[in-house]
Amino acid sequence: MSFSIANLLSQHRTDKFDLHEHYLNAQMVRVLKTIGYDRNYQRAVGQYLYDENDNEYLDLLSGFGVYAFGRNHPTIINALKEVLSLEMPDLVQLDVSILSGLLAKEILTTTPDNLERVFFCNSGTEAVEAAIKFARYATKRNRIICCDHAYHGLTMGALSLNGEQIFRDGFGPLLLDCGSVPFNDLAALDKALCNRDVAAFVVEPIQGKGVNIPSDDYLPEVERLCKKYGTLFVADEIQTGLGRTGKFWAIEHWNVKPDMICMAKALSGGFVPVGAVAMTQQIMDSVFNRMDRAVVHGSTFSKNNMAMAAGLACLEVVRTEKLVENSAIIGADIINRLNALTGQFEFLKEARGKGSMIAIEFKSPSSLSLKAAWVMLEAANKGLFCQMITIPLFKEHRILTQVAGHGMNVVKLLPPLILTQKDRDHIISAFTKTIADTHQVPGSIWELGKNLASHALKAKQAKSS
Repeated sequence: MSFSIANLLSQHRTDKFDLHEHYLNAQMVRVLKTIGYDRNYQRAVGQYLYDENDNEYLDLLSGFGVYAFGRNHPTIINALKEVLSLEMPDLVQLDVSILSGLLAKEILTTTPDNLERVFFCNSGTEAVEAAIKFARYATKRNRIICCDHAYHGLTMGALSLNGEQIFRDGFGPLLLDCGSVPFNDLAALDKALCNRDVAAFVVEPIQGKGVNIPSDDYLPEVERLCKKYGTLFVADEIQTGLGRTGKFWAIEHWNVKPDMICMAKALSGGFVPVGAVAMTQQIMDSVFNRMDRAVVHGSTFSKNNMAMAAGLACLEVVRTEKLVENSAIIGADIINRLNALTGQFEFLKEARGKGSMIAIEFKSPSSLSLKAAWVMLEAANKGLFCQMITIPLFKEHRILTQVAGHGMNVVKLLPPLILTQKDRDHIISAFTKTIADTHQVPGSIWELGKNLASHALKAKQAKSS
């Protein structure tokens, strides 16, 4: 009998949680079962997931932004099928590939005109690692500066730039000479750079953890300060790039020209891991400055034909389906309609974002009964209120969302850039109903809150014992 993935899936249709409990991360399975997210998804099309009973779920996370163009996009699938059918030579290591050259050329048509070279890798964290190495070599400086609450990846170099302590705890000492400054604080950045010992300032144009948007003068001044002190300005567009924010690159909102742009996630449409760094020719030439240094940095699987073909197909999809423009329309509609509810609900502080990178933030209410309930949750675990939003959205409305970061009362949406008007109406209706339910104290949703608080307190006790 020939090998068949379809047969394997059929034989093990309901085994995925058991397999993960026995052979992978059992704690992840425990989390999913505790919060009721343990579904057996069977197929995915565009912005929708379907479980074994053919129930439809609207995925507003899109694989943390990977599926910006929807799952299983036919244009990208056809490109990958074509690569397989052509029997092309691949990863001939003493050679260069045509597809990587074509993809690099296409990427550079989208970036600021000071960027003229591309380095390919396999993921976002690898792109950040490459940017760190290139910056240190090009400037002959060691120190790297990032922002508080930043997220740049989980490998050891990128982890050194991670502003969320929970990801760093227990993995130190970290390897790099790094420092951090508050996001959107130019005085702090000036102070950090003025000694002229910083190789690079690595910053997300919009912070993913919390969807924090800078003031209009921030990134232009970042560019100026970096030039003044000889520091390279590295824009981490791994999550914000390729149309996510209503511009092809988020830096376009502020008309800045970084020395490097890190990209990944949506670049392959979710099919094949791929990352890249676009940079100035000066940076590229400083690292690969002699023939004997042609291989001083690389990655075995980077520039593979499947990844490069997927990237080329994705750029075609963005152009032909006008997804940058669509992202701006989708985001403005959702944000404006949610903000229209702030006068109706005490818990709702604001919706914010750019394009289809959206945050819904909640706050302490003024009514005594609501405030007491809020304080109860915050005492158990800061940011727990948002679980009372995301869990009912999933269980009752079949909408997949996430809390935007640890210890914050922000729900984050990273929807595919193809949402229909029906999808957007469903989102507003579901949020309205769920937020309204939180204002009913006591009520069934607060029974969920008590259970969440109980689990949080037990976790704290276990950690301290």
